[in-house]
Amino acid sequence: VGPEALSLWKSESTFTSFGVFFLQMGWGDLGAFGEPSKETPNLDQMASEGMLFLDFYTANPLCSPSRAALLTGRLPVRNGFYTTNAHARNAYTPQDIVGGIADSELLLPELLKKAGYINKIIGKWHLGHRPQFHPLKHGFDEWFGSPNCHFGPFDNRALPNIPVYRDWEMIGRYYEDFKIDRKTGEANLTQIYLQEALDFISKQQGSQQPFFLYWAIDATHAPVYASKQFLGTSQRGLYGDAVREIDDSIGKILKHLQKLGISEKTFVFFTSDNGAALVSAPKQGGSNGRFLCGKQTTFEGGMREPAIAWWPGHIPAGGVSHQLGSVMDLFTTSLSLAGLQPPSDRQIDGIDLLPAILQGKLIDRPIFYYRGNEMMAVRVGLYKAHYWTWSNSWEEYSKGIDFCPGQNVSGVTTHTLEEHTTLPLLFHLGMDPGEKYPLSFPSDEYQRAMERISVVVQQHKATMVPGEPQLNVCDKAVMNWSPPGCEKLGKCLKPPKSDPKKCFWPH
Repeated sequence: VGPEALSLWKSESTFTSFGVFFLQMGWGDLGAFGEPSKETPNLDQMASEGMLFLDFYTANPLCSPSRAALLTGRLPVRNGFYTTNAHARNAYTPQDIVGGIADSELLLPELLKKAGYINKIIGKWHLGHRPQFHPLKHGFDEWFGSPNCHFGPFDNRALPNIPVYRDWEMIGRYYEDFKIDRKTGEANLTQIYLQEALDFISKQQGSQQPFFLYWAIDATHAPVYASKQFLGTSQRGLYGDAVREIDDSIGKILKHLQKLGISEKTFVFFTSDNGAALVSAPKQGGSNGRFLCGKQTTFEGGMREPAIAWWPGHIPAGGVSHQLGSVMDLFTTSLSLAGLQPPSDRQIDGIDLLPAILQGKLIDRPIFYYRGNEMMAVRVGLYKAHYWTWSNSWEEYSKGIDFCPGQNVSGVTTHTLEEHTTLPLLFHLGMDPGEKYPLSFPSDEYQRAMERISVVVQQHKATMVPGEPQLNVCDKAVMNWSPPGCEKLGKCLKPPKSDPKKCFWPH
């Protein structure tokens, strides 16, 4: 699939569009991945009609760096979504962050525009909230959603409530104009995001316009929410209610594509930005199945994600792939489908998955597990080597913050940042997916595997040129006090005096 296929599609007056569902869910949250309550019938059907990826990874175990990686095809340490304030600290984009996605980065929608695509983001952007980082300045034509997650409610004095945008201007704020009941978890946001998706698809189909839809809703991110019609309907509590509503919404979007007759012209991919947040489980977090730990960590539970590719008439139904995949591959794969080449002036970490998806081929490639500015681990084949281990600090752990509840593995789930660069901890993920039994250092198996892995790591580090870190500086004056459009709504707030400081990252 490439330029020749694209020419054929154009000659037949067809178009190929893309839909990416990017949510916070764990590997074990879907029935297709073994979740016993079987409450995701639409995603399970999507898997039965498409291809399931069992070895698919995010680029970082945290929201915003993984989103930057998806849209640039580059590791966060390359695109600037990391901090150098403290070694191997995870960092995201809170309200007071000064940085965001750099103008020098080329995002997927910017490149797709060259092929005539109309691009829309629905939901959380999380790549910077200051005006220069606005998604419509980075290739998107439309936006309905928020620059940050739906934290709150805040008092609009010490902290402003998070704005919700339609395109260039805010149209309200969470908890004020877009209600979320913190006691019951009731909110109709997912239904609003669903209708936005259906209307956008209808509009583009009517004009025969190829489109890229990035549906990045946040209902399963704590504080979890769901619509009234879904509250109390799951065996898994409020989190399960949110999952059921998301599943229902995705089912409606796929059926809409079929009803409009464009399902065979639309490549759809479902995955997650990081593993389930076990720190807020079970009421506010999901399941990572058999894997160790969760969000914020570079163990499998924090990095391995559910993933489904769906493209009727092209992807053989019921397929299961063991291809090592990454969210960064969606960048390269989408460009390939549009007949475009990835930028040649920078290192692109994503690969084209089409040979794996359409022909069942396995492409040899490593997976790098980064936390902040440090390569913590690497997977080559079935082997994973940890060069550093850390779950979270003793200080945070003593406060009840635990990223690996009930999963302590001596010498592995460490609460201090432990270095293993001389003798990495090595696991065979085929036999030990839970990372509980490191291979013996003197064994022949360890020596053979590490010989191969060491070459891969040396090559990787030789090509590593870190980007300018965007997550080092915080300033309360840059928070969401007076976003564009606030004047019309009478919702502008007075910012405090600018006082830039070094951001503090506890994890």
